[in-house]
Amino acid sequence: MLMYEKTAKHFQGKFANLPEGHLLINLGPSHPATHGILQNVMHLDGERIVEAESVIGYVHRCFEKLGETYDYNQFLVCTDRMNYVSTPLNNIGWILTVEKLMQIEVPARVTYVRMIISELSRIMDHIICNGILGVDLGAFTGMLYLFHHRERIYTIIEKLTGARLTTTFCRVGGMERDIYPEFQAEIKEVCKGLKPAIEEFNSLLIRNKIFNDRTKGVGGISKEDALSYGFSGPVLRATGVPFDIRKDEPYMFYDKVDFDVPVGEDGSVLHRTLVRMEEMRQSIRIIEQLVDNIPAGPYHADLPHVFLPEKQRVYNNMEELIYHFKIIMHGIKVPPGEHYMATEAANGELGFYIVSEGEKSPYRIHVRRPCFWYYQAFTQMVKGGLLSDSVATMSSLNVIAGELDC
Repeated sequence: MLMYEKTAKHFQGKFANLPEGHLLINLGPSHPATHGILQNVMHLDGERIVEAESVIGYVHRCFEKLGETYDYNQFLVCTDRMNYVSTPLNNIGWILTVEKLMQIEVPARVTYVRMIISELSRIMDHIICNGILGVDLGAFTGMLYLFHHRERIYTIIEKLTGARLTTTFCRVGGMERDIYPEFQAEIKEVCKGLKPAIEEFNSLLIRNKIFNDRTKGVGGISKEDALSYGFSGPVLRATGVPFDIRKDEPYMFYDKVDFDVPVGEDGSVLHRTLVRMEEMRQSIRIIEQLVDNIPAGPYHADLPHVFLPEKQRVYNNMEELIYHFKIIMHGIKVPPGEHYMATEAANGELGFYIVSEGEKSPYRIHVRRPCFWYYQAFTQMVKGGLLSDSVATMSSLNVIAGELDC
């Protein structure tokens, strides 16, 4: 409440002496259309936005500072709470950065499963973004056609990790546990059901004249401005820039699978939606290339000083008990150094920068969260537009407050 009072005083000064007939309204911080705790103060001339200013930080939880006291596996619980719509992508991005710093090479089986879960998570995220965009514009039916399939993905993730939302997926050096026997069959069944559902959703929403009228040319931005703001992911590709970290700076086995990078033209709400629709199709394409070829082998690297031994072995073997004790009590010791690694999360470039001094906890952590960069441009994108269009613009940006504030 103190933060809200301070910002209120700031805006009272900034927007003092409005012309007669003009209004100052508050869209947020607690408002269904803001998709999180965000404050947008808007100066209106009728329904037209003259000027706007955004305030973030209402759910800031000091994750980067917390990381200095957590060990490397414990910090996974923080990544769960960033973009909570596709948590495995955050988890994998963090784990890959730590493994890169430690120069760990995991078994191919681990990488295959991580990639499959990554692409399923991307689909889940895009279902929410495009579905909720439809809901925000009054088209509720389309979301229902895909939400059932999203729940089926959640069921798979729950069986694999034990959780649906905060998955804490993977561990440094591998996965917490191996895939279950029905994993591949269930993945193929989900992909089979998603294909027609995506096309049905496309017919209900994208081909709807009202939806097109509400999104075409709305909330657009040029590719030059997008790049200068630091855009990435679908929001950048919608402007016509074909940048995808999976293609341009491949990690895991993305250089060994075949997929296309969809791009838009004018960076509008419609083109952001179209890019995400095609990315769902491409994610299914990637999964289908991987699911039948998951290699046999262990689900973690043979690194007893990094990966916790199995409980049964701890109970019956002194050496395993010692390794278990060392990891729990003293943590994983990451060699001194610093490293930044970026992965292609559902919203764009998700990067983790780690500084290590050789202790069980990082000396410093910085998170490059995609939302933070393109939300800076929100006020520019809505200026001169209608108030109702600002809701569509925000929804199509897929601003996740947990990721934005970190």
